[in-house]
Amino acid sequence: MKNKNYWDAKNVKTQTLTYQVVKKPETAVQLYKQGKLDEAPLTTTELYSANKSSKNSVKVPEVRTDYIEYNQTGTNKFLANTKIRQALNLATNRDELVKEVTGGVSTAGTALVPTGLAKTANGTDLAKYVAPGYTYDKNQAAKLFAEGLKELGETKATLTIEAASDQPANKVVVDYLQGSWQKALPGLTINQKFVPFKQRLQDAQNQNFEILLTAWGGDYPEGSTFYDLFKNNGAYNDGKFINNTYTDAVNKAETTDALNQANRDTDYKNAEESLFKNANYSPLMFRAHYALQNPDVKGVVTNTTGLIQDFKYAYRK
Repeated sequence: MKNKNYWDAKNVKTQTLTYQVVKKPETAVQLYKQGKLDEAPLTTTELYSANKSSKNSVKVPEVRTDYIEYNQTGTNKFLANTKIRQALNLATNRDELVKEVTGGVSTAGTALVPTGLAKTANGTDLAKYVAPGYTYDKNQAAKLFAEGLKELGETKATLTIEAASDQPANKVVVDYLQGSWQKALPGLTINQKFVPFKQRLQDAQNQNFEILLTAWGGDYPEGSTFYDLFKNNGAYNDGKFINNTYTDAVNKAETTDALNQANRDTDYKNAEESLFKNANYSPLMFRAHYALQNPDVKGVVTNTTGLIQDFKYAYRK
């Protein structure tokens, strides 16, 4: 409802905005086609393929990274082993993943910070600058996995991936990881666990997981909105790993180098390299999606960070 006491109320054209919670994306698309919604996200490969040729289909910018967290508290000895985590990272074909899961709409994850978040001092995309070289190498993955098992005195391992059941695309991601990891790493069995998003958040905070499928979207266009996540004892460091090199680099970026962008860029690059070396996490994809949008709705301002959609100037033609 429009607030008549808002300081700039004269420039707010719309009196009322109505949001509708629709759990199934297929239902949202049908409601859009019936004229009952002005926007419906195409969040599955099937929906995107069926509607991508529509004149009302538009690409929605995001700066969100989907990634894997490993519980490194020691409660699972396999995930406490660096070689096994490195093997899982190397057994992840990110290019194939985004093709299978998103129809190529999203792009392969190459770092914690996604493309489009920020630029370096010389104008390079920060994600490109810090990328440490995540690759798919099933032979090296199998070698490291076998070495890790030997170090633990084991010949096989069983691990569980947890994800939110409320988000339909998660099932496709987990299915893909399960199949590709088991194929690439002899002796590995992957189980699936789906819980409501609220429960997934609680499990993350309590380290009640082994491998967690999660994501983060930037709050502001600067690297620290992502790199703050994994500091030692950080609130969002769900795997509870300790990486002093990483933490020191991020702290330096936020203090000593706070006013020197070139140095800050280097700090973030060093932080990312340390995450990569220790296989503390695994970036999967930089998210993007398409949506069906009513062309008669004008003036909506779309941002990649902070307030994603600003309806202050929105109106229906």
